[in-house]
Amino acid sequence: MRIIVIGGSGLIGKKLVAILRGRGHEAVPASPSSGVNALTGEGLSAAMAGADVVVDVSNSPSFADDAVMEFFSASTRHLLAAERAGGVRHHVALSVVGADRLPDSGYMRAKVAQEGLIKSGGIPHTIVRATQFFEFVGAIAESAAKGRTIRLPPALMQPIASDDVAAALADVATAGPRDGTVEIAGPEPIRQDDFVRRYLLARGDAREVVTDAGARYFGAIPDDRSLTPAGVPLLGPTRFDDWLRREAPR
Repeated sequence: MRIIVIGGSGLIGKKLVAILRGRGHEAVPASPSSGVNALTGEGLSAAMAGADVVVDVSNSPSFADDAVMEFFSASTRHLLAAERAGGVRHHVALSVVGADRLPDSGYMRAKVAQEGLIKSGGIPHTIVRATQFFEFVGAIAESAAKGRTIRLPPALMQPIASDDVAAALADVATAGPRDGTVEIAGPEPIRQDDFVRRYLLARGDAREVVTDAGARYFGAIPDDRSLTPAGVPLLGPTRFDDWLRREAPR
């Protein structure tokens, strides 16, 4: 099976390409660095030649409201048009659990818009909604830091290892399209403030995490439903404490 991975040079893309190739598929990473730019449409027609499946794991370089909306809207339109012309049989896209439950977040509004384009785009599809990656914990901490204090909400999350996200995407990409949405999450819920607190402790970082119910995440104030699966998700096997021991040594 020939599978094009849009965003194939990124965190998830690299892992996904490796998994697919290990399973015997022709996995082709596509990104601006390889001459394929979904935002502008450059190189898409050639990339789609002979493709069975396209997996879009690309992400906006800017999280500013207008820029992120333009990125996901334009890139998705270009991809779907190129897929229709090239006879692609399955479009897979990585999205975010709870995107439709955080309308105050410009990033989440853009992901909802992306999902809408895919659903109406005429290509058999599967949308994979993932919870936040373990690998994002440091960025979450820094985005909320002011001096030696980090203010975060106590909202529940169910974060997942990027390795488990890539493995789930590989399973979806090599199966038939569902014309619907699949949710994936880590094996255990954790509150966002404690998520960062445990990470800092593992790294020997003495900054204080202050629990603040009014603190924002991507421009919105989350509650316990915002970032957790709505139904019964597929669960990745990697636990946060195991990931910390491997990835966040002191």
